[in-house]
Amino acid sequence: MGGSQPSPQVPVGNKDYTSATVVIIGAGISGMCMAIDLIRRNQCHNFIIVEKSSGVGGTWNDNKYPGCCCDVWSMLYSYSFEQNPDWTREYPGQEEILASILHGYLRNVAHKYKLYKYIRFNTSVEAATWDDSASKWKIDVKVMGSKDAEFNSQYTIESDFLVSAVGQLNQPRYPAIPGLEDFKGKMMHSARWDWSYSLEGKKIGIIGNGATAAQIIPEILSSSKTLVVYQRSPNWVIPRMDGPVSAFRRAIYRYLPPIRWRIRAMQMDYRESFHPAVTDSDSEFANQIRDWCRAAMKAQIPNRPDLWEKLLPDYSPGCKRVIIADDYYPAIADKKTTLETRKISRITENGIEVEDGNGGTELHEHDMIILATGFRTVEFLFPIEVTGTNNRALSEIWSGGASALYGTTVPSLPNFGMFYGPNTNLGHNSIVLMIEAQSRYLNTLVSAVMDGRSRGEKIGIMPKVSKTAAFNEKIQEILNRSSFADPKCGSWYKNRDGKITNNWSGTVMEYQDLLSRVDWDDFEIVGKGEKKSASKVVFGKGKKETRIGRVKEETSISNLGLAMGALSFVAVTGAWLFRGQLPKRLGIGA
Repeated sequence: MGGSQPSPQVPVGNKDYTSATVVIIGAGISGMCMAIDLIRRNQCHNFIIVEKSSGVGGTWNDNKYPGCCCDVWSMLYSYSFEQNPDWTREYPGQEEILASILHGYLRNVAHKYKLYKYIRFNTSVEAATWDDSASKWKIDVKVMGSKDAEFNSQYTIESDFLVSAVGQLNQPRYPAIPGLEDFKGKMMHSARWDWSYSLEGKKIGIIGNGATAAQIIPEILSSSKTLVVYQRSPNWVIPRMDGPVSAFRRAIYRYLPPIRWRIRAMQMDYRESFHPAVTDSDSEFANQIRDWCRAAMKAQIPNRPDLWEKLLPDYSPGCKRVIIADDYYPAIADKKTTLETRKISRITENGIEVEDGNGGTELHEHDMIILATGFRTVEFLFPIEVTGTNNRALSEIWSGGASALYGTTVPSLPNFGMFYGPNTNLGHNSIVLMIEAQSRYLNTLVSAVMDGRSRGEKIGIMPKVSKTAAFNEKIQEILNRSSFADPKCGSWYKNRDGKITNNWSGTVMEYQDLLSRVDWDDFEIVGKGEKKSASKVVFGKGKKETRIGRVKEETSISNLGLAMGALSFVAVTGAWLFRGQLPKRLGIGA
């Protein structure tokens, strides 16, 4: 394995431990998808996945708090090429998504595609620098595993292409509240949950009331002695209507794939139709969100107008993430719960002080404080120091806010791509659908770089500034008219200046169509002191575009296809009955 000049088809070995065709940062859903496509689409095995934690799964490996689950239907929350027929609930929980004994999804995918041999766990990327002379990335890594660090605690990897798959939800955000370090009880961030700590009989305070808090609160209520929920602003909450998926339904999904495809497609259609609900405040669907929220609230906590007033938002649905929950309102109305809407003054040694409205403060005593305060979402790639061509730092490139061409590539960063980057987050559908489109697109860029290397050419591909600026100007114009821009609320979708850096402006299908082809005129080639349009350089004599196609997740299975699938299910069922029952009746076998 390996060698002084590794072929893309040869995995990295001992001799070329610090050299690879592609380096992927992160082993979550995005990083795994990129790796699988490298193998399937580019026949490339010469890559390394650098993972900071000790396991795959990304955010699903980090977030293990009570009640942690997905707010997208389980049927939609899997790769299109690796659909899971065995989800046990309509909305999958964290353990089932990651690694429960019988139905863990992500670890099963990693095993199936033999990804573990490419991953270096407990290894963080500290910095990444583009070398103009060599047309390569130099990635500085730090080894955190104690035994692994005995071999080499830090080293540099050279690669032809660098992929960031760190996502937006990986660095916990700690609130800037005076006295945060003074608390003497137990304090933990939701993304760093300590399951060794018992909640039984504890006086608990939870700062935050977003999607994470809405999952935690009902789960910990029964164990707590008292629970104070510190709410800065209310959320739109609509029913989840979660429930188990029966063994019979799972059998149908497994042995009758067209049925599963149709249900997944119908869910895709419905979620896409949800787009106006979270982007257009005046849409019929947005009004439906308002009605659902009011109806659910008044049905679940009747005769509590004192809470209705505190829990009903005055901003547009979608301005902040819409919460999907069945048990949040009853938990807030429980006799053990206090909904605290007054401003937090500071944290003391034994609790949290809030302003009393008369110039003084009131103290809530706590044994434990939970920080459900989200992530550092607008600081993409933080805390990695990235430096591109001509020694340009990413912090300089993004001084006016993070932006990228189609959310995937950045000017001045040659041979670089990113998943779940600026303006690719969704408020209405499954992010997995976006990730697959990005993986296909980035793998096409990798193929051009690999082709150049095979011909002895050093190719550095990066998006043109003009193309990137035009794209971002267009989507910002749309976003500024959307519910995301409602000035009545703040959210993790915006940076400090109010620029919406996180959310995509359209539907998933629009994004998939956008990334279904690579227009090489969007890119330029750096090297040898000059820049050329990529369309004149890539693939030898040059190529105008590469058509990739896209996964069609929306409804496309015909009734004839369903009928044929039904026949196959009958055949499989008949074969099972024959194998299991008829031989017994005839006295054949045991």
